[in-house]
Amino acid sequence: MRLDVYNKLLQMQASRRSILKGAAGAGAVAALGSAGLMNPMSPLMRGASAQDSVRAEILKIPGVGMGSPTDADWQKVGELCLAGTKETVKEGEFAGVELTFMGLNNQNLHNFLFRGFLKPWEAYTGAKINWIDLAQADYNPRLQQSIATGTVDFDIIEMGAPFEGDTASKGLLDEMPDWVKKLIDMDDYVNYLKAPVGTWDGKTYRVTVDGDCHTFAYRTDYFGEGSISGMADAPTTWDQVDEVTKKVKGETDPLTGLDAYGFLDPLKGWGGFGFYFLEDRASAYAKHPDNAAWLFDPETMKPMVNNPAWVRAIQDVMDLIAADVYPPDQINADPGTTAFQQFLAGTGSMICWWGDVGSNARTSDSSVVGDVVGFSINPGAKQVYNAKTSEWETPAEPNFAPNMAYLGWGVYVTSRVSGDEKKRKAAWSAAAHLGGKDLSLWCSAYPSGFQPYRNSHFNIEEWVEAGYDSEFISDYLGSEAESYNHPNAAIEPRIPGIFQYYSVAEDELAKGFAGQYGSAQETADAIAAAWEKITDQIGRENQIKLYKASLGM
Repeated sequence: MRLDVYNKLLQMQASRRSILKGAAGAGAVAALGSAGLMNPMSPLMRGASAQDSVRAEILKIPGVGMGSPTDADWQKVGELCLAGTKETVKEGEFAGVELTFMGLNNQNLHNFLFRGFLKPWEAYTGAKINWIDLAQADYNPRLQQSIATGTVDFDIIEMGAPFEGDTASKGLLDEMPDWVKKLIDMDDYVNYLKAPVGTWDGKTYRVTVDGDCHTFAYRTDYFGEGSISGMADAPTTWDQVDEVTKKVKGETDPLTGLDAYGFLDPLKGWGGFGFYFLEDRASAYAKHPDNAAWLFDPETMKPMVNNPAWVRAIQDVMDLIAADVYPPDQINADPGTTAFQQFLAGTGSMICWWGDVGSNARTSDSSVVGDVVGFSINPGAKQVYNAKTSEWETPAEPNFAPNMAYLGWGVYVTSRVSGDEKKRKAAWSAAAHLGGKDLSLWCSAYPSGFQPYRNSHFNIEEWVEAGYDSEFISDYLGSEAESYNHPNAAIEPRIPGIFQYYSVAEDELAKGFAGQYGSAQETADAIAAAWEKITDQIGRENQIKLYKASLGM
């Protein structure tokens, strides 16, 4: 699917869902095909038959609906995607080289898949990889400790773009060689993941393996004629989300027969990553279309997090806590719980999350909701706060501001290898293998921890041939594409210490949700005060400069 054409079509629609939800089954594919998005002569539908064959072959491993992939599947996919390695590396060229790779072990994904993908790479090149596996909540503290103490003990790191300010700015990363840029086809990235993302001071450092944004997933069986919500369609604004959440309390879930629940807010921190989920609500209120800034004032770095928009978002959650409409013990539910132990397992009907929910819904053993899931961009708000005028505004249409949470995971090579050309080439070869064009398609289609991030990932026909039904995948990919290309997207700032800000915000939110602060405003003020201290510690003038740059100012 060509995103530029797709985006133009979206802008022509009266409803943001109409081209995706207005046609079902084969009709959805036909609607997209008539617009030229599935034209077999389009650039994304053409290509070498050998590559097409590989893509088709790996998408059938193990097959949609055949259960969760195993290590044997990951190794098989890695073996089939070795063409780029064999073009640039001689067999056994890295014999004797040992590399240390630091990444995540969340939900048995990320590093677990990387191990399987890289085993055939190790066998061919002769290199050996040692692994540092981290839980999500441990990631930021481990990285920051390594930076602060000067004890970086890894050659390759799985890392998000927000951390580029903490690493690239300190000379901790190795610049990407030109041969890697060609090998991974960076021109295929969706536009918002191209430079300056992955770069610093004009130098490229990142092999992208993911394209993060949060989208809205909902249970289709909670809506429609005779449904327990009483709503014909899924909510499009946060007030509707909260209305449904309160209304279905006490009802019976139509799929599981257990208690029904509405929206699943994660109320427990997640090493800073949990703050993104408050952002999902706040961005709709706080991200004004005429202002790129929504976290800090770009002239002063004064936090916006305690302005009326953010306070309203916090108050929304506090109201739901007070109404006792969440599942039991939600105060101890982090985002991993809400997605994998709750929503996919049949508890709750609405969630904002990364694209993992979409692929896992149809390809994970833990999912029971694959036949009753729909997708859209994050809910909007009927009012948006204008920070420049300090006034609430009521636009003719709701304000939507999809949260580009985290800018996706990437694989980076550290400067530890910069002085050893053999080791450096080995590290970059491993990174390029993990970020290869074909391998990335498989990761987008199956449980991996990653979501679509290349233009070539939006070829619906490939997904359908792999076993996805057209309505589901059109809905899912449409929510991703619309979010990536939204004119009012809330963009992640790549500034030093961003996860220090997020982590302390989580701490203060936890206190507010537990009733330790007297109000949403008091909670927000505590976050803002903590953010001011962090800015002063890092250096306000430099933060202002970098924050403006991240906003394109």
